Amino acid sequence: MKLFYLAFAGVLYLASFAGDAFAQSGDTLTIQLKDGPVVIQLMPDVAPKHVAQIEALAKKGAYDNVAFHRVIEGFMAQTGDVKFGNMEKGFDASLAGTGGSDMPDLPAEFSKTPFVRGTVGMARSQDPNSANSQFFIMFADGSFLNGQYTVVGKIVSGMENVDKIKRGEGQNGEVSNPDRMIKVTVGKK
Repeated sequence: MKLFYLAFAGVLYLASFAGDAFAQSGDTLTIQLKDGPVVIQLMPDVAPKHVAQIEALAKKGAYDNVAFHRVIEGFMAQTGDVKFGNMEKGFDASLAGTGGSDMPDLPAEFSKTPFVRGTVGMARSQDPNSANSQFFIMFADGSFLNGQYTVVGKIVSGMENVDKIKRGEGQNGEVSNPDRMIKVTVGKK
């Protein structure tokens, strides 16, 4: 009987490790760009509400064909305006970057996770609780954003494809004839 309990305890012990590994693997967001895929490891442990909203939008195809409307060399590439940024449905370059989605704005989920090259953060207005659907990918470290914007993930592969996104002009990084997210899907790592 002792052997049975020992074996059972061993199975539970191993199952706890498997459960931890599964919980840590989490969801990924794959963005198909013109130059290839970009895989983002989402961080629901850091920003659960923001990650849930991004996943919901991706699952219904809202991010497909959405432009990178603001791209600043040495800083970041911004996308995700599903209202005005869809290059196949109602794209308006003059309004891209001012819209969101039909889902509610989110309360800030600031963390100690730093903004470094490959970090994915939520775009927002001056109101810290105004993030909705737009997000940005860092080309370089941006410590001045730490604790001011919500981190939702990090690039785990395809950063070389992000580096090829067409850059914008001027200080605001407005892009004429922008690149787009061709297809965005949610998966498991």
